[in-house]
Amino acid sequence: MSPRLLGWLLCFGALLSPAAGYVLVSSVSWAVTNEVDEELDSASTEEALPALLEDPGGLWQRSFPAAAHEDGAPRAPPRPAPPGMFSYRRERRPAPPATPAPPGPQPRARLARSLAHASSWACVAAVAARDKIQGLPFGSCLLISDGPFNNSTGTPFFYVTAKDPVVADLMKNPMASLMLPESEGEFCRKNIVDPEDPRCARLTLTGQMITVTPKEVEFAKQAMFSRHPGMRKWPRQYEWFFMKMKIEHVWLQKWYGGVSNISREEYFKAVPRKA
Repeated sequence: MSPRLLGWLLCFGALLSPAAGYVLVSSVSWAVTNEVDEELDSASTEEALPALLEDPGGLWQRSFPAAAHEDGAPRAPPRPAPPGMFSYRRERRPAPPATPAPPGPQPRARLARSLAHASSWACVAAVAARDKIQGLPFGSCLLISDGPFNNSTGTPFFYVTAKDPVVADLMKNPMASLMLPESEGEFCRKNIVDPEDPRCARLTLTGQMITVTPKEVEFAKQAMFSRHPGMRKWPRQYEWFFMKMKIEHVWLQKWYGGVSNISREEYFKAVPRKA
């Protein structure tokens, strides 16, 4: 072996020995892979070593920056990384789930209560007690009120006379149905829609029509006369008295089809919209 080649090998070995299995590139270290070991083994021959060292794209040039093999050239300090270059957004821990609030009354129940409070009249259907039409449905329209303007009860009150045929039927069979259209509701009023248009909601209450007890007469009077002041002047000879419906079922028809059954609990719990 020539002295020149032996000197190159010693120099090359001295340079590689401090790395201890690592290669420095731009001041970043990583483990030498099997591919590099194989390349070093294949390049450690007398024929390939001079060419490898002279090759500008060889292992020497790939493993070290230019400043590493320039005699006397000071190594420049590494440039500081731009702010946030290696920063990562920290994931916020999700907040613990809040305790769900107890469910409130359904919107349909609120609409039903709103119709009951806004309506000043309704259609009553009863079972006829007269001979010719006995057992057949018979109806009429009556003025109603579920309470003064600032006190909605959800229970419709009536000021009636037994001389009215439908009231006479109710005195014998109290079961009835009461239909309240959205004729005075917000949608029909704002859109100038016919009260019989299917888009206007309809509330149907079914139950028993009963006479108001003496304890409730004063409230029934306030409820009816505050909404219908002209009742005070109705002829007394017709023997007017107060009735109310004891609601058993609540039905709401909204839009073109479908009827929703609303429980009594939801109906009376709901708060009507302000007019």
